Amino acid sequence: MRISKYSLGLILLLNALAFGQNEMISEEVLLKNDSIQLPGTLTYPKEGVPLLIWVHGSGEIDRNGNQLLRGITSYYIKQFRDRINKNGFAFYSFDKRTSNSKNVKFLAGTNFNDLVDDLDIAINYFKDSRRFSEIVLIGHSQGSLTAMLAAKNVDKYISVAGASRNFDSVIVEQLRQNPNIHTDTLKAHFKELCETGSIKYVNPVLISLFSPINLPFLKSYMQYDPVEEIKKLKIPILILNGTKDLQIKEKDAVSLHEANPNSQLMIIENMNHVLKIIEKDKDNLPSYYSADFPLSEELVEAITSFIKE
Repeated sequence: MRISKYSLGLILLLNALAFGQNEMISEEVLLKNDSIQLPGTLTYPKEGVPLLIWVHGSGEIDRNGNQLLRGITSYYIKQFRDRINKNGFAFYSFDKRTSNSKNVKFLAGTNFNDLVDDLDIAINYFKDSRRFSEIVLIGHSQGSLTAMLAAKNVDKYISVAGASRNFDSVIVEQLRQNPNIHTDTLKAHFKELCETGSIKYVNPVLISLFSPINLPFLKSYMQYDPVEEIKKLKIPILILNGTKDLQIKEKDAVSLHEANPNSQLMIIENMNHVLKIIEKDKDNLPSYYSADFPLSEELVEAITSFIKE
């Protein structure tokens, strides 16, 4: 069941951030989904411009694109925020519920729809404020599906590195090359979870994925087929993927586009999953842990053009 009741807290910190000749306003915004705290940052050159709301991928990702507990500090969301602000747009991203230590005691039983509820709260907050001309959702990786499910109340939708298949199919493909994991065992675990809601005996190699606390989330996540969900959208759609993406392949972007032919599709040469340009394959994984790799300018240009249409 969707959570319709929510509380909002707003802490305004107005900071002048110099970007060339433009001055950016920055506000710290604290949204709440019952006991779950979702602190975030809103930056904009002025009110009345389009607002992009970033929708996170999987993991404990904060508003800047980092997973500090895992040592992942690529800052790809912050890099994107800075670039898109320069182009005259407002941008909002928040710490995913799993990245905020204050939420730990409330996370048991979290399912995929809770992420959609969190996003709905952000959308409704900005719609109610009427400060910006339109709302554009930009869903990255797992967030591509999250944003699809919440896109009924926004003006435009962007999918970046979004899967076209059910979650379990994606995981099976991603782990197929791991010599320690038997694909048949992985498929059997997903099948048992889907049919019974639990797994009687978990293979020790897969315990981190199928830990008891994860099972409600996995079961609710795998029920959604992105191809079927994107067919329901009647708003302008842009679908993007990179040729250096190790996690989600170009074929996923093509399948999403084919499912909704009114969408726009763009494949970006040498862009990887964290939106960085990678010339050498050996630099792909290191780019997840460093902010030194450049963000794709082609990505920023494509999104800018799409919003201005």
